[in-house]
Amino acid sequence: QVQLVESGGGLVQAGGSLRLSCAASGSIFSINTMAWYRQTPGKQRELVAAAIRGGSTNYADSVKGRFTISRDNAKNTVYLQMNSLKPEDTAVYYCNLEKVVTPNGYGDYWGKGTLVTVSS
Repeated sequence: QVQLVESGGGLVQAGGSLRLSCAASGSIFSINTMAWYRQTPGKQRELVAAAIRGGSTNYADSVKGRFTISRDNAKNTVYLQMNSLKPEDTAVYYCNLEKVVTPNGYGDYWGKGTLVTVSS
């Protein structure tokens, strides 16, 4: 059983910074993609940033230059450093792990979400 624990959300003023963390636990051999998504009421969940095993990353245009995703494979943890936050970044942020290889095969997992609120 793979479990994800997210942390780091909260309230911050515009221009401030937050760092999100998502730690996966369980019998994990490897994780292909570790990503962050976000969702606001009435909108579809959107990809914010993804870190692929092997080193490549990609970002939504709206966060390029402000957010940085990183992963620690030894700890099965992914981070999202968010700088220069804007009110439009307010959302529930979800951790997503894709192609997690375990003794039972592989699967995809979602965290429960952490709320980020940016005040103007």
